[in-house]
Amino acid sequence: MNKSKKIIGGSIANCVHVSGVYEFLRIAEQQQNTINFLGAAVDVNKFVTEIIKFKPDIVCISYRLTASGLDAVLTHFFNKLKTEKLIENKIFYFGGTPECIKVAKKFNYFTHFFKGEENFEVINNSLNFSNRLEESLNENKVFRASLFDIQINKKSIQQNNEYILPMIRHHFGLPTLEKTIQGIEKIAKAEVVDVISLATDQNAQEFFFEPQKMDENLSGAGGVPVRTEDDLIKIYQASQMGNYPRLRIYSGTQNLLKWAEMSLRTINNAWGAIPLFWYSELDGRSKRNLKTAIYENMQTIKWYAKQNIPVEINDSHQWSLRETADVMAVFDAYLVAYNAKKLGVKTYISQLMLNTPRLTSPNMDIAKMLAKSELIGELEDENFTVLKQIRAGLTHFSTDIDVAKGQLAASTVLAIALKPQIIHVVSYSEASHAATPENVIESCKIVKGVIRNMWKDLPDLSQDKKIIKRKNYLIKEAKILKEIFLNIFQNKTTDVLSSPECLSKFVKLGFLDAPQLRGNPVALGKVKTRPNNGGYDLVNDNGKVISISEYSKKLIQ
Repeated sequence: MNKSKKIIGGSIANCVHVSGVYEFLRIAEQQQNTINFLGAAVDVNKFVTEIIKFKPDIVCISYRLTASGLDAVLTHFFNKLKTEKLIENKIFYFGGTPECIKVAKKFNYFTHFFKGEENFEVINNSLNFSNRLEESLNENKVFRASLFDIQINKKSIQQNNEYILPMIRHHFGLPTLEKTIQGIEKIAKAEVVDVISLATDQNAQEFFFEPQKMDENLSGAGGVPVRTEDDLIKIYQASQMGNYPRLRIYSGTQNLLKWAEMSLRTINNAWGAIPLFWYSELDGRSKRNLKTAIYENMQTIKWYAKQNIPVEINDSHQWSLRETADVMAVFDAYLVAYNAKKLGVKTYISQLMLNTPRLTSPNMDIAKMLAKSELIGELEDENFTVLKQIRAGLTHFSTDIDVAKGQLAASTVLAIALKPQIIHVVSYSEASHAATPENVIESCKIVKGVIRNMWKDLPDLSQDKKIIKRKNYLIKEAKILKEIFLNIFQNKTTDVLSSPECLSKFVKLGFLDAPQLRGNPVALGKVKTRPNNGGYDLVNDNGKVISISEYSKKLIQ
């Protein structure tokens, strides 16, 4: 951290709005900097005179009136400074409305611009720059990129929960490379997303390393048609502006290890996103048989762990999307986290998709997520840190855009009660069309609005009696399912919970199953579930709710 600085600031000319600049200087003072707050409506000549007297390192100018008069004010201000030879070795910050910031950006002396929505870490990092303009401009990229590392550090999040807001992530990829690159640039410049998840088309995910197998009639289906490493490098270059968002990408559905190595080399993949059971013949995203897919997925997870890169195993909600029972989804969440730790992962990202299945009630949703988090939390130690990533459910969004916006906000209000470190924003356009850059930006702003109102006083839903009762029930049932797993394979000499053979057989026997897998070649597909008081439970042939023990007993027989 750089030594303390002298910082001067106030609202210039006829602007009387000072709350933003005052708050900035207050935080600066808390960081052991010497400040001089000039107040409201400071005449240009007086501002310059105070700069001469105070000899500041950083000059903070605020202007929040109609932007039309700002150009003349700033021109007069900087001309006066140049006359007095006060430009050198000073950093200039500007705070104002978006329209005023557009005007201020015409003046190359400013290195930072504040709208009044910046969190503590952005402000804090802006105070740690050198006094030379060129160094400050170069370091701007560095500090913005380093915000990812700050937010991914759970200890700093826990210590400064009031200030460290959740990281914002959004999925993006359009049917052409050109439109995707243009969109990435727009999103980066909007400075509303910390991590952009790159959506590639199914051709790329399955056949990137075997292009002769691609059906180019399906090019762009599901995302951007990436065909070469150079395509990914161009996309990465498009992100190097605005707030320099990190990029990440799903694992691909074949040749996962090659894909992982390439994604780190080309886009500096923020973290690995890999399933344990999926991207196989289980969901049809590749033709890999289940046992082979589990093994290959594990090897890729182990590779990310060796690079000390965080890993997300996006598995549990895949079962819930196919309407499995909540107990199976909870057990799977524990199972995949267990395997992540076994494979050497140090930072594990637990993705919690709400509203899934779509008839799940809010209380039972929270109960299920708390059950998952509590079981996964039992695995945490000094070598295994868990970060919670929440998201709205894919299938619950309305095709009516305005209704969907309300659903996005409502789901976020519910989800942040889980105190996540990452929010995976799902565009309100999900049920209608692939998100455009404008959809991404607007969706993230909706979520940021929810965070602004809710984050500092999160509701503690974990104390609700109904939620506690359901959470405890799911934990108990999931632990029974774990014991059933261990008992079935008790004669095996290996760790059966991390054995591809045992894991694949557990699915084939129906102990992990979902109604929508009926007819699948590698799953039993005979489990029956239904909504029950807001949750999804196992039922028998007569529609009566049954426990996991009753269900398993029938399978064993």
